[in-house]
Amino acid sequence: MPIPHVITRLNKHVFNKGLVRLAGHGPFVELEHVGRRSGSVYHVPLLAFRDGDRVTLALTYGPDVDWLKNLRAAQGGRMHLRRSLVVLGAPRHLPTAEGLRRMPLGPRQILPLTGTTDFVELEVLSESPFTGW
Repeated sequence: MPIPHVITRLNKHVFNKGLVRLAGHGPFVELEHVGRRSGSVYHVPLLAFRDGDRVTLALTYGPDVDWLKNLRAAQGGRMHLRRSLVVLGAPRHLPTAEGLRRMPLGPRQILPLTGTTDFVELEVLSESPFTGW
C-alpha cells in the first residue's frame, strides 16, 4: 500500500516548499509540470535516479498523483537534475522488479517496506545547464 494521501496533502502544502531547495543535490530533483486543466506550472520535489538517457522514479504515493497525470497529459515535462535542466518524454510504467532493480541499494531495501510497488521511467530528450526557472 502506498503512503496514505493525508501525508501527501501535508507534504504538498507544508514540506515541499522546503524540500524543493534540495533539488540538484544527490537524488533530489525538482520536477516541473503543467496542470492538465489549469495550465498552471507546478514544481514538485522528488527523488530520481538517472541511468544514461532515462530517469527512474519510485511512486511512493502510488500512480494516482497529480504530477504524474499532468506528465502523461503533456507527454513529458522538465526536471532540475543535479546541475542540469533535462527535458523529459512521457512517463512509461515499469514492472515492480525492474523499478527496484534500477534503485540504488538503500532505496531498493527501503521501498518495499513502504509498500511502494509502482515505478515510472522518463526518457531524457535533451539536457542543458540549469540556470534557474
